[in-house]
Amino acid sequence: MDQAILKGINYLYEHQYPHGEFCCYISDEDEMKQCIPHSNVFPTSLIMYSILQLQQDPKVKEMLEMGAAFLQYQKMRGGVWNNFTILNPLFPICPPDVDSTACASKVLQALGKADPQNEAIMMANRHASGLFYTWFTLRPSLVPIKDFWMLNLRAFKHPISTFLFWRNTEAGRYDIDAAVNANALFYFGYRPETAPIIDYMLDIIDQEKEGDCDLWYRNPFTIYYFFSRTYKAGMHQLKPAVDKIVQRILKTSKPNGSFGESILDTALSISTLLQCGINTSEMEAAVQYLIQQQKPSGCWSRWAVYYGGPKKRLCYGSEEMTTGFCLEALAAYQYQLQQKA
Repeated sequence: MDQAILKGINYLYEHQYPHGEFCCYISDEDEMKQCIPHSNVFPTSLIMYSILQLQQDPKVKEMLEMGAAFLQYQKMRGGVWNNFTILNPLFPICPPDVDSTACASKVLQALGKADPQNEAIMMANRHASGLFYTWFTLRPSLVPIKDFWMLNLRAFKHPISTFLFWRNTEAGRYDIDAAVNANALFYFGYRPETAPIIDYMLDIIDQEKEGDCDLWYRNPFTIYYFFSRTYKAGMHQLKPAVDKIVQRILKTSKPNGSFGESILDTALSISTLLQCGINTSEMEAAVQYLIQQQKPSGCWSRWAVYYGGPKKRLCYGSEEMTTGFCLEALAAYQYQLQQKA
């Protein structure tokens, strides 16, 4: 396991861009056999969080420093982030979003580089129910925050392109998504303002809606992963949902040790189960499966992590993203073994 982790670290170290970003591809099918590079902020946040527990390694520490500089450079007015980098042609027309903001903020917070200036603007971007809207965009409501309005005035620089964005994509101004809210809860923690998210998440798992609760995360294993890390972070009100999540994951176990349909599903399952405080006999087999599937270069095969909407016309992923999730799973399992020793 040590060797697999080191090989994975070396792969990420060798493939991080000089400016700190990690590669992301877009494709039109989950296996991403045919894909093209796409410059996005969000994948770097995910990978950085996945390798946080390995930062005692000098290479990981360097990657995190470079990644943090990249995220800080990409930050927009009000301390929010866009899914796309400032060099991406879609950056001027796509609004910033709560998911990218929460995940970038959380990893910078963990590195001691947090900027609390985005709390007010994020809290102002909520529905009357208390749930977060996905997009920072104009709606018929009064938000007494200058940065909020300055952000949204960007749309008037490209009125036609902005109109076509809302018309031709699967995004909507009033989108409320489960993983987005779970990540906001993960960032802010439990407080009166985020309390409604707990009931929202509990209902999704109780009603078995995890496969269709978020426009962008269409894989239930990704939902399980995001939900379980909020539980591990102290939101123990999610215990009823966690018990159901564990049962559903274990039902997907296969004779070769894998969970679900891919290496990514297996890595997310291991992390989710450990975050739920579960270590079963299936876990060791899953870990061995991951190690066996590692490529000589040190990476794991790319697979779709998130999508451009329910129709799955576009998906996003890369070897770097899968490798980050695999390293997170292996490091967490190794840590648990060390705690038992």
